[in-house]
Amino acid sequence: MEIEIKIIDPKLGTEIALPEYATEGSAGMDLRACLNEPIKIKSNETFLIPLGFAMHINDPSLAAIVIPRSGLGFKHGLVLGNLVGLIDSDYQGELKVPAWNRSDKDFEINSGDRIAQMLIVPVIQAQFNIVDAFKESKRGVKGFGSSGVG
Repeated sequence: MEIEIKIIDPKLGTEIALPEYATEGSAGMDLRACLNEPIKIKSNETFLIPLGFAMHINDPSLAAIVIPRSGLGFKHGLVLGNLVGLIDSDYQGELKVPAWNRSDKDFEINSGDRIAQMLIVPVIQAQFNIVDAFKESKRGVKGFGSSGVG
């Protein structure tokens, strides 16, 4: 599958690697910071990090999801400010990552650092059907924790 990207920052593809899968089994491709100089994100601060490219998926049966890198979140407290990003198939603007430092220490990001990952996922655009009652299910209206623990 091919998805069009447009280079916004000329460092991308030369000094900074294009988005890519790290291994053959990787579900998400690495997204790298495309910065003119290092930035320091202070504790509990959010900073919008440019990725240096725009993308146009151009297929309503697909979308992209941007998620944090687990190592950055676990070891350094760096996650996404919006927790999960969604890129619609018709969006054509530059991609940016809202990095949130939820730790108690400053964190420095350098140009080219892997800061998030992106998955291309299928989309089903559902239509709602209004009903007076639902067909009974085993769970019914039981909420949080109703299926037990463990």
